[in-house]
Amino acid sequence: MKGVYLVTDQKSCLGNSFETIVSDAAKAGVCCVQLREKEASTRLFLKKALDLMSILKPAKIPLIINDRIDIALAVNAQGVHLGQSDMPYIHARRLMGPAAIIGLSVETWEDVEKAQDLDVDYIGVSPVFSTPTKTDTKTPWGIKGLEKISKYSCHPLVAIGGIDESNAQKIIKAGAHAIAVVSAICSSKNAFDATRQLVNLFEKSQQ
Repeated sequence: MKGVYLVTDQKSCLGNSFETIVSDAAKAGVCCVQLREKEASTRLFLKKALDLMSILKPAKIPLIINDRIDIALAVNAQGVHLGQSDMPYIHARRLMGPAAIIGLSVETWEDVEKAQDLDVDYIGVSPVFSTPTKTDTKTPWGIKGLEKISKYSCHPLVAIGGIDESNAQKIIKAGAHAIAVVSAICSSKNAFDATRQLVNLFEKSQQ
């Protein structure tokens, strides 16, 4: 997992087309897209997942489903992202299979230590900074917290929470293999341009 990781949020789209934003972000170079719909009914969640699969599959960009393993299996998504209150990793892996991408959020140091013994594909450092799109999380990790996890963890790190063009480079420098963004793309006036700016920042940081 490396690059700009888009996490969808319907409210952050500010009335703009959900599918158009994802399509533009895909064209601009996101490494994957996570469909996160905390309040949607199962049928609506399923429809959105199918719509995104039709956009992302031809572009060979993985679709990660937040929380809902049933939805991921129903649409043949490439993976799932689990929070600490979701299905335990071992059961998710058994259901999803060995080839699936499975990410796990870590909100405390205890979470980080427990994740060390799991063969998850990445851990989501959540949140790096406080953000209105993630209100059910613990104290932000900050840059120092991200650096500490980077030095300790054997897993790729996906940083999420309050990330935008102004702080992306220092987050990558602190050890993030990918930067997960919501509002920075979903709430932008032009999703393609916003994504390209972040992708360019990420690529420059790798040189």
